[in-house]
Amino acid sequence: MKKFTVLAMVAAVLMAGAAFARSDHRLTIQPNATFTFGGAGAVSGSASGPTTTNNDDSCDIGTAPAATLLLPFFDVDFKSPQTTARTTLFTITNVSFLPQIAHVVIWTDWSFPALDFNIFLTGYDVQAINLYDIFARGVIAPPSGTSSLIAGPTQIAGTDSTPALNTGNPLLNLSACGTLPGPIPPALLADLQAIFTAGIGSGTGIPCAVRVGGPHNDAIGYITVDVNANCNTSLPNDPGATYFTTNILFDNVLIGDYENVQPNPAVVNAAGGSPMVSIRAVPEGGVAGTVTPGTNLPFTFYDRYTVGAPGGERGWDRRQPLPNTFAARYIQGGTGSFNTNFQIWREGFTIGGCSTGASGAINNSSMAVTEIVRFDEHENSTSIVGAIPISPTPPLQGLPETSSTAVSSGFFPALPSAAGDVGGWIYLNLNNRGVFGNPPVNATFSRLTAVGVRTPFNGTTVNSTNRPSQNWVTINLQAESRFSVLFDAAWLGNGCSPGVAAGTQIGPAGGVLVCPQPFVPGTNCALTPVGTNVNPF
Repeated sequence: MKKFTVLAMVAAVLMAGAAFARSDHRLTIQPNATFTFGGAGAVSGSASGPTTTNNDDSCDIGTAPAATLLLPFFDVDFKSPQTTARTTLFTITNVSFLPQIAHVVIWTDWSFPALDFNIFLTGYDVQAINLYDIFARGVIAPPSGTSSLIAGPTQIAGTDSTPALNTGNPLLNLSACGTLPGPIPPALLADLQAIFTAGIGSGTGIPCAVRVGGPHNDAIGYITVDVNANCNTSLPNDPGATYFTTNILFDNVLIGDYENVQPNPAVVNAAGGSPMVSIRAVPEGGVAGTVTPGTNLPFTFYDRYTVGAPGGERGWDRRQPLPNTFAARYIQGGTGSFNTNFQIWREGFTIGGCSTGASGAINNSSMAVTEIVRFDEHENSTSIVGAIPISPTPPLQGLPETSSTAVSSGFFPALPSAAGDVGGWIYLNLNNRGVFGNPPVNATFSRLTAVGVRTPFNGTTVNSTNRPSQNWVTINLQAESRFSVLFDAAWLGNGCSPGVAAGTQIGPAGGVLVCPQPFVPGTNCALTPVGTNVNPF
């Protein structure tokens, strides 16, 4: 027995040694999921298995390397000295050993893409950007940093060190990435400042002279960052979806974070930070300009921008969709003078074009929500149901497509008074019940039937005109005007969960799975309703 034990220990040590000898930092793709009902061998068009096992073929949003990053809300007081000015900083990190191009787009609060630029990242590179530098100084990144800039009509593109020395990524075309740094031209900067505060520019620096944003004292908007194949001056709302058919890549290699800083002792002297929203490509990998092998997702993050894609294909971007229902913690009042703001990003109805017509940004200025319910710590509740204007029609000041709003404002149900609690949580059903740039219901495309029902690659269907809108909620807790934290609200269903009607029992998407006693597996514990981790599509 002793001899057998010794031999077993020796075998274990040899196995462990072999394992350690094989470990290194090279990135090798390994399958991380096995599905007995499908997987890589699943029949095309069947409702089984994921399209790939090289990443999580899922609609669940988490903090992980991604192909797209969303900074859901920024606020920059570029009119004040930097020592007291509110600002937002963000950082993009390439977690792969290969160089990458990150295409950054800065959007107004009505989804108008006012500025874009490219950041060239070497392997394992990091680039930090202070939005105060952009809006107040006209500088995207200092020349001594890791970025160089190339100017376009309304865009700025960037590189890192000499691109010729960083050609290890065969998917990249670096021919347009070689220009050295330069400031944002004065006419462009003036229009940039005007559009993000007054909502309208002169049309000189940025060729748009119609209202494309709401009026506010600070520059307010949101940012997207996509992995791209080249340094370009294209935008997601370009006609024909050319941004997706020529530029966008599908490698989940970027992570990001952002910080809202308020360094004014007379108002709020605090800061809070959070990860940027990681939106993964499913499936990942492949060259730019191809829709093959397609995606299992019922719709994608950039769905409203891909209406004009070749063949009517709506899944060019392969990006995960975002949820529509959330649970968000709040504290309001009390001895610590607590205050909570919800920073809410919402998917607009249109592509945010420079127009007063059907595709114009102004159509994103006033969107309803389905339901908001506030609970205190004793389970008392107050609610608002129905067509709530989350952003009033201009020129009134309100909550636009992206906003930071105190839970004490009239846009949220009143604090329940029965128990006198100062804290609790709020249920947010932010579905705006929009159409999202879909073609008319009688249009015929490869993934749209004559009645407007889109058929994803897994053979199931989703009504393209009634899918839930995408949203994101970040919670900003403050106390005594000097303490602040920033963190994401919990989503109750992922981006593939169906929309929930007002008045529906609140809970995780799919319901709460309860097995009656006595528990008999496979007999009296059927998946009715389905569990929260089951994709309804």
